[in-house]
Amino acid sequence: MRRLLSYTTLRALRACAIAGLGGVAGLQGPAGAAHAGTPGQQATAMAAGSTGHDAGDVGGTGTPQPPTLWYWHNWTSHDGISHMTRCPLRNFDLKSMSRPAGPQWQDRLKAGHAQVIFTVQPAHWNGLWHPDPVVQWIIPLKGAWYVTAMDGTKVIMGPGEVSLGEDQLSRMDAQKRVGHFAGNVGDGPVELMVVQTDETPTVDQPCRFK
Repeated sequence: MRRLLSYTTLRALRACAIAGLGGVAGLQGPAGAAHAGTPGQQATAMAAGSTGHDAGDVGGTGTPQPPTLWYWHNWTSHDGISHMTRCPLRNFDLKSMSRPAGPQWQDRLKAGHAQVIFTVQPAHWNGLWHPDPVVQWIIPLKGAWYVTAMDGTKVIMGPGEVSLGEDQLSRMDAQKRVGHFAGNVGDGPVELMVVQTDETPTVDQPCRFK
């Protein structure tokens, strides 16, 4: 199976989840700090009401402009600490997915084997500190959930908000924390789509998927 997260695919997932909470993410950190590659950018983006993608606007010349999608990367630094960073996907080409269907924006990641899993986290599900089993993409379809990294950053994600779990190389700290802590937001279950990849986990490479 090819790993492909196209602009059209994520828009379709958002449409399926329209009855949910909407694609709104929240960011929390220690003492209100924003944890990102560039400090403060994530909090600013969330406050601006970003919903995970920027449409391919048409410029003044009438030329379609490539869109930008966003995902949260749960990555690990060399000291074994996990972090959450908001990252752009920008390498889009406008072409048909299958002729004669019209062109659509596509950002194709490298090909490889993958396992697609649909999962429902029961009401009040609590994901105690743990690393993801493999490098995997996670897309909520209905309901909202949160992920807390070892550095204290907590991100709340609703339908269509994409995250990438790559905390396999995190190491348990003095507080017995490793990987991430996760759980549902609210009193209902949360439906997610998980795409498990055969990627080798890395360290010190936030936003490595473009």
